[in-house]
Amino acid sequence: MRFQTDLVPARLIRRYKRFLADCRLEDGREITAHCANPGSMMGLAEPDTKVWLEPNDDPKKKLKFGLRLVDHENGHLTGVDTSLPNRVLRSALEAREVAALSAYTSVQPEVKYGTNSRVDFLLKAQGLPDAYIEVKSVTLCRNAPLAEFPDSVTARGAKHMAELAKVARAGHRAILLYLVQRTDCTHVDIAADIDPTYAAAHADAAKAGVETLCIGTHITPTGITLAGPLALGHPPR
Repeated sequence: MRFQTDLVPARLIRRYKRFLADCRLEDGREITAHCANPGSMMGLAEPDTKVWLEPNDDPKKKLKFGLRLVDHENGHLTGVDTSLPNRVLRSALEAREVAALSAYTSVQPEVKYGTNSRVDFLLKAQGLPDAYIEVKSVTLCRNAPLAEFPDSVTARGAKHMAELAKVARAGHRAILLYLVQRTDCTHVDIAADIDPTYAAAHADAAKAGVETLCIGTHITPTGITLAGPLALGHPPR
């Protein structure tokens, strides 16, 4: 997935009210960008962090920049827009590029299921059980190369886990897909110290038959695409 316009570099001044970020452009102008990330952005919102912004000239948008990437200035990038993973994954699913799911021929986004919930994707194919996929954007890394989820308490995430467990018990495929928007991680695990309730829900869901897939991404200021699978659990010491 390519960004719609060329990204421009900036320095983060502060991120606040979850969805706003004040930034300083290279020409010295200070602007406010939309930050499409409801999480804590732990480790990604320190003042003077280098970021990449996507400008827009849409008259319907009050903010003329969107925060897309954090640049760690060591060759690695993190994508902080939580709306992008579903767009990237949808294209890959429709092109049947995700090996574990390539047998499915129908991809339906945002399908109602459970109790007042919507699953990110419902996959169908003749002769196969329906596959319900819940996508989680992973951006937290406290100790490279380990990515962790969540970066804050998520009651919504625990609810989704319970819904997926019901789907698995009913005989369908239920899949929790962690899409890691970082280029410096090889493994993914649950941040149980941040949200023990979510960790317990994940363990219960696994016992019920919910599958976990972890997939990395290639990230540049040009765009984001899927990379290969990542390992679940801590890396060996």
